[in-house]
Amino acid sequence: MFDGQEHVLIAAFSDVTALKSLERQFVQSQKTQAIGQLAGGVAHDFNNLLTAISGHCDLLLLRHDKNDPDFSDLMQIHQNANRAAALIAQLLAFSRKQNLQVKLLNIREIISDLAHLLDRLVGEKVNLLLYHGTKLPMVRADKRQLEQVLMNLVVNARDAMVEGGDVVIRTQSKTFDKAHERDSAVIPAGEYVKIQVEDFGSGIPPEHRQKIFEPFFTTKRTGEGTGLGLSTVCGIVKQSNGFIFAESEIGKGTVFDVLISAVDRRAKQKEQKLIAEVVSPPTQCEQVVLLVEDEAPVRAFVSRALRIKGLTVYEADCAEAALKILEDKSLKIGVFVTDVVMPGLDGPTWVRLALMDRPGTRVVFVSGYAEDAFDKQQSEIEAPCSCRNPFHLTI
Repeated sequence: MFDGQEHVLIAAFSDVTALKSLERQFVQSQKTQAIGQLAGGVAHDFNNLLTAISGHCDLLLLRHDKNDPDFSDLMQIHQNANRAAALIAQLLAFSRKQNLQVKLLNIREIISDLAHLLDRLVGEKVNLLLYHGTKLPMVRADKRQLEQVLMNLVVNARDAMVEGGDVVIRTQSKTFDKAHERDSAVIPAGEYVKIQVEDFGSGIPPEHRQKIFEPFFTTKRTGEGTGLGLSTVCGIVKQSNGFIFAESEIGKGTVFDVLISAVDRRAKQKEQKLIAEVVSPPTQCEQVVLLVEDEAPVRAFVSRALRIKGLTVYEADCAEAALKILEDKSLKIGVFVTDVVMPGLDGPTWVRLALMDRPGTRVVFVSGYAEDAFDKQQSEIEAPCSCRNPFHLTI
């Protein structure tokens, strides 16, 4: 009692359901990022080993014909190295650190060329239906990776329909006049190509929908799935500056929407003009190469491969050693072939310093890292040529 009045208890309640949900999502994203960083780092180091193994195997194959008793063993090494490279490519795609061979692509042509293979993947009980929008704009993406996205989504759709049915692929142009929000993602305004893959299968349970893009999550039985399929798809789409969304209803099926930014037609004309330019043959000076690579096995393979092609090669195991070699002004170097990420000075940094005294020297960057290893300042180097295949150097 207080002045003849009863005590009153005032309680304030706050619904923290949304906050807790965001907290769980944040913790999960941190875990996924940590796994991605680990996978990307391991994959990069393993890339170097694969480059040396596959490269030296290629050199041996040059000296052995099909009638040689060692030829079959060398082919086994070569094939298994390629299989290992494919597995590493999945890890790099998931961690979004793969090297993309980006080109201007026509989505309609990509799907049409892939239709025969997709038909074989879905089997006899499933029908593959294609519906294309008119006047689809071009996109800038990696053809092989885009094909992998389509194949993974179609295989998932097939597996969702045990008794068969239809898998529908639709393409259309989609334009957002202003930023559009969907599933906590903000899609910038602009023109996009939308690829939709729909099945009419069992659907995804609500408790699993937030986890389908997580690595190693799978609803399949042991031995039937790795849980990397959709996480790899998500990594490829995100690294291509795209978006992927999923909608599902139990018993009615699932729809995956992939949005990829469209490219201005003027960009297509500019790229075609660059492709049409004739590259002049190398001069005698340009047949002298300075190779800079900190990994000894990779350096040994690359230097041998270049010498087999008749080039003169000077080797350095770091940027500082390369700059020391270039102090000899009488040495005529036509091409710098360099790794990008190295201890001490990185590739773009030492090249920029070298070009001050040797302007016009051609540059080839070789790296297992993705293009984001170059920051804006490093990318401003005169006329670089890029070799972006992390596994093989064609000789």
